[in-house]
Amino acid sequence: MSVNLSKGQAISLEKQDGATLTAVRMGLGWQAAKRRGLFGSRTREIDLDASAVLFAEKQPVDVVFFRHLVSDDGSVRHTGDNLVGGVGQGGDDEAILVDLQRVPVHIDQIVFTVNSFTGQTFQEVQNAFCRLVDETNGQELARYTLDGGGDYTAQIMAKVHRAGSGWTMTALGTPANGRTFQDLMPAILPHL
Repeated sequence: MSVNLSKGQAISLEKQDGATLTAVRMGLGWQAAKRRGLFGSRTREIDLDASAVLFAEKQPVDVVFFRHLVSDDGSVRHTGDNLVGGVGQGGDDEAILVDLQRVPVHIDQIVFTVNSFTGQTFQEVQNAFCRLVDETNGQELARYTLDGGGDYTAQIMAKVHRAGSGWTMTALGTPANGRTFQDLMPAILPHL
């Protein structure tokens, strides 16, 4: 059963049977919003990018994004860049896979971000979501919906962080501005 997360809400990433979650997929989906124009409605392609920044004691140590598809240790993998969105018709347009068992012990947080590489604001995006899926069985665990759009070009979506021997996910939903994850670092740091 999936949980619809609200901003700041945290959920444990333990399976219902008490077992530890071993592999998750952070999926991102979106569509360009239709705009009314002089000659009817139209859409403009929007290139949203999902990134995962790996932290050790509040210091960034690695990143997975469209130009670096696999973390240096191999535990986090981006499935590839989608330049237009909406391809999945409600499914994931971009995804980042995390093998939680292989994440090195010094990595204590992974922050997931979304940014508009082409610079359009989220007012031009519709049906955008970020979701966490148990990769071993395809079950959706949690979903955070980007509703309402806004005059910003990025969002710090969620973080997965160590909690004892397991992991917890927290929906952040913090608006920011920037075309790449590097631009978002000052906005990420307060959430660590």
